Amino acid sequence: MNQKELKELIEFLIEKDITEFELERGDVRIRIKRGAPEAAHTPADRIITVHPAPAPPSGPSAAAAPPVPPPEPTHVEEALHIVHSPIVGTYYESPSPGSPPFVKPGDHVEVGQVLCIVEAMKLMNEIEADVAGEIVKMLVKNGQPIEYGQDLFVIRPKK
Repeated sequence: MNQKELKELIEFLIEKDITEFELERGDVRIRIKRGAPEAAHTPADRIITVHPAPAPPSGPSAAAAPPVPPPEPTHVEEALHIVHSPIVGTYYESPSPGSPPFVKPGDHVEVGQVLCIVEAMKLMNEIEADVAGEIVKMLVKNGQPIEYGQDLFVIRPKK
């Protein structure tokens, strides 16, 4: 399947509002899954800490024991943004071998800034930041194969 055929297939799926499609032709397998726009993912991209409830006391002194108040939360988890891979391919952190990476943890990025490259079908696709903020963590290693929707970066958005 060449690039033109793939593009026509994607346009057809969008036109017919098909959200999931899989094709296997010989040794080529294509799986396309469309979801909601990235902006719809923002509320789900939060890390929430859940503290388990204390076990109820047992035995004869259980009735006489006063209830133990739940522990006070020590801190509030902040909202972190996750950058997901829009395609299947191979992840590269720099524009060429031996070059410094586009970003590293601690770097501040702006919307539209290139974070990495994903090679798919011999095409190099630049993945850009969709929020401004600080890179907290890189979740993939250079040269690693990645899947559609896989988490790539954790960004702490600017206030």
